[in-house]
Amino acid sequence: MSAPEKIEQDEVASVSHEELLRRIGQNQDREAFIELFNYFAPRLKSFLLRNGLREDRAEDLMQDVMLTVWNRAADYNERLAKASTWIFTIARNRRIDYLRKFSRPEPSLEVVPEEFLQSEEKADPVTKREERKTIANLLETLSPEQAELIRKSFFEDKAHGAIANEMNIPLGTVKSRIRLGLQKMRDTLKDKEAWL
Repeated sequence: MSAPEKIEQDEVASVSHEELLRRIGQNQDREAFIELFNYFAPRLKSFLLRNGLREDRAEDLMQDVMLTVWNRAADYNERLAKASTWIFTIARNRRIDYLRKFSRPEPSLEVVPEEFLQSEEKADPVTKREERKTIANLLETLSPEQAELIRKSFFEDKAHGAIANEMNIPLGTVKSRIRLGLQKMRDTLKDKEAWL
């Protein structure tokens, strides 16, 4: 190995991760990204595996994190954090998002008051009309957001995930608004029955 080649290799080896991120953010420098990827990819995957993810999911999340690093390198501010801290924070947040999305069971219809699920065939037309009017009145007691989500979920028969995508709000927000809305409807109905 000649002396110029050795100096060039030493310069590459001494480039900090912060400098690599800067080059990626400013110039979309592929060589800098490859170097950063080769260093962080196995470490991120190991981190995700140690934190309870399966091999395939850890691989997917690691790829997702590195894609985010490529796309958001210009947002990195080395005065706020080291490159490794910034990258592992992205990984940690992706892992949390994944666990929130896939570890929570979808709420069952058991949270819906039984009086709202009576079979349409069993009820006579007058009863159906009264039930619809009662439900419409109960929906009026809710915030517009809660009422809209309940309509979409139970009257349009849309899945919570589809509603979240359609309305561009987090899935957890959809679920909690529906749950709280149904609870308020149930409480309002009990209060009305107590006065009859």
